Amino acid sequence: MITLDMARRLHDAGVDWTPAAGDRFAVPGRDMDETVFVVSDMVVEVDDLATGRLIKFNGTTEWALDSLQQQETVWLPREDQLRELLGESFVSLATDGHGFVVTTRGAGVEHEHVAAPDAEGAYARAVLFELTGHRVGVAPDLPSP
Repeated sequence: MITLDMARRLHDAGVDWTPAAGDRFAVPGRDMDETVFVVSDMVVEVDDLATGRLIKFNGTTEWALDSLQQQETVWLPREDQLRELLGESFVSLATDGHGFVVTTRGAGVEHEHVAAPDAEGAYARAVLFELTGHRVGVAPDLPSP
């Protein structure tokens, strides 16, 4: 999963979000920065009872927030969503022993975007490059080139 910082960078670069079921998001600035929420049509809880597990379908839970304005949230796009944002500039996804490498092509030139530990980070770096023309610094979890 991409970091909240990377998600903010994508937003600031102009990535737009129309919330849909299955989308992940964060609510920064409310002591919940590390909590990932998922857009869902329904809340499902699992309770372990002496008689076995009970799966409960609820419209809401007692600890739920009433509501938020979308601008108070930050979208955490999934790998497939980031790849879709790249569109036709996407060339490939590979690993190089240090992390994941997304290759994009624009104006006949290929660019590699590396991140670890997951492909989403490399996709996010590639999207930022496509939108801004600037590379994101070396990922903190990768050795410098």
